[in-house]
Amino acid sequence: MTVEETTRRVTKRRVRTRANLLDAAFAVFAAKGFGRVSIEEVCEAAGYSRGAFYSNFDSLDELFFALYQERADLIADQVAGALALDGPGLDVPAAVDRVTEVLLLDRDWLLVKTDFLVHAARDPAVARTLLEHRARLRGAIAERLARAGGRTALPAVLGDIDGAAHAVVAAYDGVTTQLLLDRDVEHARRWLGQLLTALLTDGSGDSTA
Repeated sequence: MTVEETTRRVTKRRVRTRANLLDAAFAVFAAKGFGRVSIEEVCEAAGYSRGAFYSNFDSLDELFFALYQERADLIADQVAGALALDGPGLDVPAAVDRVTEVLLLDRDWLLVKTDFLVHAARDPAVARTLLEHRARLRGAIAERLARAGGRTALPAVLGDIDGAAHAVVAAYDGVTTQLLLDRDVEHARRWLGQLLTALLTDGSGDSTA
């Protein structure tokens, strides 16, 4: 076996180990709560040693941010993909329908994210990193609204495109908080659609108003 083949095999094994650790951590976080989980419990759930953990992550915080990045990327891609189908313009009601149909609304993830949000609120350094990740989702929304340009009028109360992006994420946060309590995913999708349509239009469903 050549050095290149050996390196490739080691790299694949490392990628697999990292993915398994992330999957195990997600399951343990969802079951017990982020603040109640130790590195040892994650290792046990994944079937790895502490050495395997520390060869991939420096801390549980770093592991969580890797998890968060995966889901932030997925949500940003879902939103961007759904909003891209209208071409240069933006049919807001139709785009909202597509976004709410595909958007990740996973209660286990929301439990984990909420636990970590409380943790971040008590640690300014963690909070800064979490804010950076949240900004990526807003950026994907703002970019699409910017490309719609003058073809799609936004309500003046939102101020500008960045304000609209903040409002969209705030609506998502509010609806998902309710979902944590009532566990009704279909209601959450319907309510999110109604709320986003009202935010991004005059409330009538006419995106050109």
